[in-house]
Order: sequence, then structure tokens, then C-alpha cells
Amino acid sequence: QVQLVESGGGLVQPGGSLRLSCVFSGFAFRTYVMSWYRQAPGKERELVAAITSAGGSANYASSVKDRFTISRDNAKNTVYLQMNSLKPEDTAVYYCNAVRGSLDYWGQGTQVTVSS
Repeated sequence: QVQLVESGGGLVQPGGSLRLSCVFSGFAFRTYVMSWYRQAPGKERELVAAITSAGGSANYASSVKDRFTISRDNAKNTVYLQMNSLKPEDTAVYYCNAVRGSLDYWGQGTQVTVSS
């Protein structure tokens, strides 16, 4: 069974930075496509960024491109989301997601609040 545990959220001022981490417990981390999603109050969950199993390719939502960077360390079973130049509209619960074929796992989420 796969478990995902996010950390690194918190309160940050506009223009600030945060780094989210997601630790994958289970087997074969390197075979999963890893993603970060977010959900703001009253809004649907949206894809923020995704990275391929080998880490060779990533894609981003247009709203975060050039500000956020997704990366993974397959030796540590961990995926990261570096968030720079944060804006109030980035406020949301951020979720880690792991997908391989029909297998689909979610973390419990970590709150990110951008406010002065």
C-alpha cells in the first residue's frame, strides 16, 4: 500500500517562497508519475505540476509556470515543489498525487496561505 505524506506548507507573505515535500512510502516510487494539485476554498482541485517517473520531463499550469519547480529524488522517495514569487491566489491546500496505470494515490494535503 502506498502512503503519501506532504509537509512544508505554512503562512508566507506575497513574494515569498516555500518548498513542499512529499514522501512516498511503498514500493517502486521511481515507476510513478508524481504530481502536485491544489484546491482553494470553493474551487475545484487543479493540477499544478507533474513530473515523469524518471524526472526527465515536467509540465506546469500556466498560472505557476516560471514561478514553481517540481523535482524528485528517486533515492529518497520524495517529490518537491519549490514555490517562488508567491501570490495570494496561490493560497490553497496542496496535495501530492502518485499515478501508475490504474493505481492512483493521494496525500492528506498541506495548507499554503499567502497573505500580508
